[in-house]
Amino acid sequence: MEFQFRSYSFPSASYDRPEKPRLHGVTEIRGPYSTVMGPRYLEDILESKGHFVDGLKFSGGSFSLMPRERVKRITALAHKHGIYVNTGGWAEHMLKKGLPFFNEYVQECKDLGFDIVELGTDFLDLQEADLLRLIRLVKNAGLQAKPELVFEAGRISSGQSGKGKTAQVQEESQEFDILIKRAERCLEAGADMIMVEAQGLTQNVPSWRTDVLAEIIGRLGLERTMFEAHEPKVFQWFLNNYGPKVNLFVNHCDVVELENLRSGTRGHSRWISL
Repeated sequence: MEFQFRSYSFPSASYDRPEKPRLHGVTEIRGPYSTVMGPRYLEDILESKGHFVDGLKFSGGSFSLMPRERVKRITALAHKHGIYVNTGGWAEHMLKKGLPFFNEYVQECKDLGFDIVELGTDFLDLQEADLLRLIRLVKNAGLQAKPELVFEAGRISSGQSGKGKTAQVQEESQEFDILIKRAERCLEAGADMIMVEAQGLTQNVPSWRTDVLAEIIGRLGLERTMFEAHEPKVFQWFLNNYGPKVNLFVNHCDVVELENLRSGTRGHSRWISL
């Protein structure tokens, strides 16, 4: 029974995946956005690899461009496979219209079958107190809140020209510290998980900011954070350095490779004793 989701009856993995809902080692996949994904396409993915998928994320407000009935079919299909559904970034668009519109948006998300409202509020100049208020509003509606934070130098302060390298490094360190503290307060306010975008850490940077990633994980923990792994070499690095319990957001086409690495059936098995 333990391996009934596989096509063979004997174990080969060095790390056994716990049953869903999982508290760690969560895999969230990108839903309709860069790829057109309807119920039939999604069903093919989940029938073959649904056991290894924990969450489905609509990105960029893609659900707003789909018929209501199709969105509800997708959320129902995900739930059938024990998969939660995340709105992805769209809250910032509604917040531009005002808080009453955001309240309606949250209720609409619930009616459509979403489980998580992602708060990608880094696109707005939102005060921390307002962000915490939004988290509580989402939680009071019976949904999970997932703030997305961009740990990228210059997001908080624009800096000044003419600064020396040492001063720039110190300012950057202070900015990252502010963002981590903000994430800590989001969790204290009831946020279920912090989404960490790849931008500025493993994407569009001269070299990966592994120092910042280590600080985030050290202070927030693995269970309360999820990292965007926009390409296989990124999630391979996370697994090699932090083991199979790290939570990752990946493209749906990467699920097979990611799961092979998580289970230790392919690549390094540094976590074999866990």
